[in-house]
Amino acid sequence: MKCVDDFRLKLNGKEYVPIVIGGMGVDISTEKLALEAARLGGIGHISDAMSMDSADRYFGTRYTKNKTFQFKALIGQKDKSGIVFNLGEVEEATRLHVASAMEKKRGDGLIFINCMEKLTMNAPRETLRARLRAAMDAGIDGITLAAGLHANSFKLIEDHPRFRDVKLGIIVSSVRALQIFLRRNAKLNRLPDYVVVEGPLAGGHLGFGMDWAKYDLKTIVGEIIEYLRAEKLEIPLIAAGGVFTGSDAVSFMEQGVGGVQVATRFTISKECGLPDKAKQAYLSADEDDIEVNLVSPTGYPMRMLKKTPALGIGLRPNCESYGYLLENGKCAYLESYYRELGSRPDGKLISVKDKICLCTHMRNYNVWTCGHYTYRLKETTRQMGDGSYELPDAEHIFRDYQFSKDHKILLPGE
Repeated sequence: MKCVDDFRLKLNGKEYVPIVIGGMGVDISTEKLALEAARLGGIGHISDAMSMDSADRYFGTRYTKNKTFQFKALIGQKDKSGIVFNLGEVEEATRLHVASAMEKKRGDGLIFINCMEKLTMNAPRETLRARLRAAMDAGIDGITLAAGLHANSFKLIEDHPRFRDVKLGIIVSSVRALQIFLRRNAKLNRLPDYVVVEGPLAGGHLGFGMDWAKYDLKTIVGEIIEYLRAEKLEIPLIAAGGVFTGSDAVSFMEQGVGGVQVATRFTISKECGLPDKAKQAYLSADEDDIEVNLVSPTGYPMRMLKKTPALGIGLRPNCESYGYLLENGKCAYLESYYRELGSRPDGKLISVKDKICLCTHMRNYNVWTCGHYTYRLKETTRQMGDGSYELPDAEHIFRDYQFSKDHKILLPGE
């Protein structure tokens, strides 16, 4: 019987422990979490979601306050097309975030940044280019393009001196999505260094419709492996979504993937950026406490706890401060909020049930997105006398994935 440590993820001629910690935002996959993965020989992601707000929190910058002041005249107006991001500040925030992690990196592993392409920021092409180039400037080991994959993303950075040096990967949920990306980028003569294949049991936004339950990761992985073999393309695959034990991971690597991306079990780690209240909510959740809904203004289905604090809250949109999802001055939450405001002009007791203000709620850790197997987290630790659960550290979880067999889960302290 094999364990994960019997395999290695090969990227550009080097080998790594085939465990990748996914890039959960906003600041849920923290620098500390990514550094632990790299120290242990694997790959850790930081997230670039709302990096300017994260920079304010960690580095004492004032990007968010300055932006709020600059556009305060638009507060209360439905049309937010006048709100723009300062690209110099976008770049600087990304460089601060990445450089801090890279300077502290130890071990033989890597640190990647998860770049959420759905952060349109009223100028999707310009802001995405700024974020990608700044991360490369600051020395990031790799970039994973996610959350609304755009087929022309590589072209935005083809003239960067690190274009063929930095590891570039994409997240797809079907063989068709991969085929489209490769076809659109064929002229660049630059294949992805890896492809994350994310199945329907993943946490947060899903690359499926509300019929997600019809699909399964093993089938999708098999289709992509068959396609790559037929095209004679050697691109390492990383399976993601529902990989809960080391034995789960082994089953995918025996199928032919190079590694696995995991996140759910690390949401309750000490190094994760979620507040303890959210971690304990995850640990106490049962299977029927988890749902896939359409409240995200991105238009993608999203998996979360039913008791997430963001649901049904009618707070005033904070686009002047954040506005990361604005596109041509619009956002689905804006539409829903002003619809409800029309029935309650005083602005009191507004409840918006069909959408949430994702930027504000994510910034405040009030969107409790989660993987399908979150209800199993209680199997991975111990409940204490006061009813709360012990929080494991990231090294313990990583090592359990790396060395466990027969679907066994090592509890903290064992």
